[in-house]
Amino acid sequence: MYARPLAAIAAAVLGAGAALVYGPVAQASEAAEPADPADHRDPLVIAHRGASAYAPENTLSAVDLAGRMGFAWVENDVQRTKDGELVVVHDATLARTTDAEQRFPGREPWRVADFTAAEIATLDAGGWFGAEWAGARVPTLKRYLNRVERNGQKLLLEIKRPELYPGIERDTLRVLEEAGWLDRSHVRHRLVVQSFGADSVKAVHRQRPDVVTGFLGTPPVAELPSYAAFTDQINPPHTTLTDDYVAAAHRLKGAHGKRLQVNTWTVNDTAGAVRADGFGVDGIITDRPDVVRDAVDRHTVAVRDTADRDTLVAHDAIAR
Repeated sequence: MYARPLAAIAAAVLGAGAALVYGPVAQASEAAEPADPADHRDPLVIAHRGASAYAPENTLSAVDLAGRMGFAWVENDVQRTKDGELVVVHDATLARTTDAEQRFPGREPWRVADFTAAEIATLDAGGWFGAEWAGARVPTLKRYLNRVERNGQKLLLEIKRPELYPGIERDTLRVLEEAGWLDRSHVRHRLVVQSFGADSVKAVHRQRPDVVTGFLGTPPVAELPSYAAFTDQINPPHTTLTDDYVAAAHRLKGAHGKRLQVNTWTVNDTAGAVRADGFGVDGIITDRPDVVRDAVDRHTVAVRDTADRDTLVAHDAIAR
C-alpha cells in the first residue's frame, strides 16, 4: 500500500519542478497525484469473539475485557437453540467451549440446535479457558446486546451456519429490534451483520436494507460487483489478502453507495497486522487486539516518518 504512494509522492514533487522548466508536458500527471500517506487512517481493530486471547470467547467477560482494553468494536457468533432462542457461541456443538459433555453425557455430539436455552444456560462456558473464568455462561443474544450497549461498544455480528437454522436472519433482526439496536443511531454507526452465507447476507439486506452487511470470504475479483449489490463489506481471511484484491474491492461501491470495505481475519501477530495494514484494509479482526493496535500504531509512525523523509529528499532535488 505504501511503497508505491511514497515513491509517487516524490515523483509528483519532482514533476512539479519539472513543469516549471518544461511547461504543459509534465502537467498531465498532476491529476493522478495520490493522497498523502499522512492522511492514511488506521484500520479499525475489532476484538474477535471479544478479547478472546485473554478471556473465554463469546462470553460477557470477553466483551467487558475488550472494553477495558479500550476497544469499541467486538465481534460475535449467533446460533439458535432447539426452542428458538438465539445464543452467542461459535461452534455448531457445545463440546469445545462448555462442560456439556460432563453435564449431559450421552447426548453427543452436543449440537447447539439439540439443546434448549434453559439447558445451555446451566453450562460452564469459562472453566475450559482457565479456573478464574469458571462459571461464565453462554449468553443469549439479547443479554449480549445489552452488555455491549452498556459498555458503549459496537458490534460486528456474525450469523453462524445459517444453513442449519432456516429463518435465523429474521430471528436475529427481531432480537436486534427488541433490544433497540435497529434505530437510526445503531444502524448507522454501531452495527454490522455478516455471514459466510451469501444468501443469508442477501436475506438481511432484503429484510432491512438500512442495515450494514458484510460477506465473509474472498470472492473472485470478477464477482465482486455482484456482491457489492447486497453487501457493504468483503471480509476475507488474511491468508488470502493481496494488495490488488483490496484495491479491487475499494474501487467498488457497496449496497449503501459507499466504498466497499475490507475487514480481514484473524490476525494475531505483529507481522500479520503490519501486512494487513500495508494492504490498506479497513478493519482487522483479532483475538489479540492490543497486539494489533500496537503494531498498527508503530507502522503508521514509520510510514509517516518515511513519507516526510521522501518529501524532503524530493524538495532538496528540486532546489538543486
